[in-house]
Amino acid sequence: MVRHMPPVRNLPPGYTVVFPNRDKVTSRATKLIVVLILLVSAALMLAVTIGGWSKLQGLTPVNFIWIAVYLIIAFYVWRWSRGLLPIAAALGILLLIISLIAGTGASGTSWFDRSHMDYAAAQSLFGGTGLSPDTLGLLTLLIAPVQVLLIFFAMRGFAQGWNVEVEVPIEKLRERSIGGSTGGTGAPATA
Repeated sequence: MVRHMPPVRNLPPGYTVVFPNRDKVTSRATKLIVVLILLVSAALMLAVTIGGWSKLQGLTPVNFIWIAVYLIIAFYVWRWSRGLLPIAAALGILLLIISLIAGTGASGTSWFDRSHMDYAAAQSLFGGTGLSPDTLGLLTLLIAPVQVLLIFFAMRGFAQGWNVEVEVPIEKLRERSIGGSTGGTGAPATA
């Protein structure tokens, strides 16, 4: 248990909490872009995992865990969780390195090398023929620029201060909403 931390937020009567940085168009756009990039990354990883199942080097459970983590991060970022953005950027850096090594063949054989005569075709997770080696290589290389975008936008979102909260009198908030502005996204906190 954490000491010296009040269990309930104490607001003066007639005040509410708003998050002014969440109302900005740039913050909303950044949030949407980060969520979309995370979903695209998960889809690309899933396509490579399922389409090249028989030729992956034993880390298939890690692929599914990574996909699940990206989906969980996307869910919480959609709910304005700023704390997961650096974690998304760090995972993006790791996946960028892995995709560049796998796509270019820096560690041995790339997907593109598997289109030669001596290599067997990849089998799908479901038992049929998987994706062609050229398609798998292209998808693996497409993961890299997507991760660069994830790193950039996740750090941009982290710098926007989505967690900044301000105590505002309820009357002022009503005046702003009647005056034509958006009025803030903060829900009244318990007093």
